Amino acid sequence: MTAMLARLKRRLPDAADEALLGDLLSEAGAFLRAYTNRTELPEALEDAQVRVAAILYNRMGMEGESSHSEGGVARTAEMLPEDLKRWLNGWRVARTL
Repeated sequence: MTAMLARLKRRLPDAADEALLGDLLSEAGAFLRAYTNRTELPEALEDAQVRVAAILYNRMGMEGESSHSEGGVARTAEMLPEDLKRWLNGWRVARTL
């Protein structure tokens, strides 16, 4: 987790709260485990976990919103950008009942 935390801090240079960044990495890991139907994430998905944690950081304050408009500037938020979703789809495990 320390290496991922360092990578996340480089991606978000203004973010200084290590506890918050650690929480975001944990949330990103939980999200990715649920998305891929895995109990543990392969090491190959660490990049995805850092990217999702950065997305979560950048969406802070927009919880519950899918779009936001202010001062003539409109923002639309997706949990997973299409390129990341396509990459993760190859890591999904099918569930059987």
